[in-house]
Amino acid sequence: MNTTLTRRNFLHASAAALAAAAITPAAFAAKRRDLKRAIMWSTVGVKGSVLEKMKLVKAAGFLGVEPMGAMDRDEVKAALAETGLKAASVCVHTHWAKPLSAPDEATRKIGLDGLVLSLNDAKAYGATSVLLVPGVAKNGVSYDDCFARSVAEIKKAVPAAKDTGVKIAIENVWNDFITTPQQAVDFLDAINSEWVGWHFDIGNVGRYSPAEQWIPVIGKRILKVHIKEFNTKNMTPEKPGAGFGSKFLEGTNDWPAIMAALDKIGYTGWGIAEQGGGGTPEGLKDLADRMAKIFTS
Repeated sequence: MNTTLTRRNFLHASAAALAAAAITPAAFAAKRRDLKRAIMWSTVGVKGSVLEKMKLVKAAGFLGVEPMGAMDRDEVKAALAETGLKAASVCVHTHWAKPLSAPDEATRKIGLDGLVLSLNDAKAYGATSVLLVPGVAKNGVSYDDCFARSVAEIKKAVPAAKDTGVKIAIENVWNDFITTPQQAVDFLDAINSEWVGWHFDIGNVGRYSPAEQWIPVIGKRILKVHIKEFNTKNMTPEKPGAGFGSKFLEGTNDWPAIMAALDKIGYTGWGIAEQGGGGTPEGLKDLADRMAKIFTS
């Protein structure tokens, strides 16, 4: 009987050891991935004051928000303090209406002033970077003109970045400008400043090529990440925007490959949702829950 018991104990111990071995790598990987959930302010669709909205964001499971530039600074600071949320980034509020690539100097000056104001907002909120759309290569503005003008204007803002201790993070968007990862690197090289990096939008590149192919090329210059779903099955040449609209984990993004690529460059910090669905408390919680699954994929 002692022999039987010993064998049974041995088999039980062996099975437990195999089970532990099977789950340990995944568990350890999840612990090592230091990513925090935040949400872009313009996607928080619930009604209410800044404080009321931030309370709902916090209750949903987010740790941070990405305010817009030129919000009421005192109101934002008070709401952040009361809720315990952190400012993951600040989104420049002028870059679409008053792009740094505009042909006329007056428009570019308004855009530059908006960038500098957003840098100071970020400093006040404790954020380490601002999101900037660098320019728009449309309506008569060529790619080369967009490149040259926006580089020149961003260089003018570098002293303000240094003074505030806040970096400028260029975002890839659908502006007919920077559609390959090498173009992103070339743009950053032209500015040539440690105070300017990249705000990588995962969903926005889906129209062009898989996100996991961009990440190793831009590498450690990625300062922040927008978490956004894309579905190549839904887009058409006539309607590429139809690729948006899928919920997190229901599009064609290869999230395990994307997370692995971020791991390889040593990315840690904020993952910021820019995704529809945040118009209700339940929608906000669904976004946060799905992000948690993405971060452990």
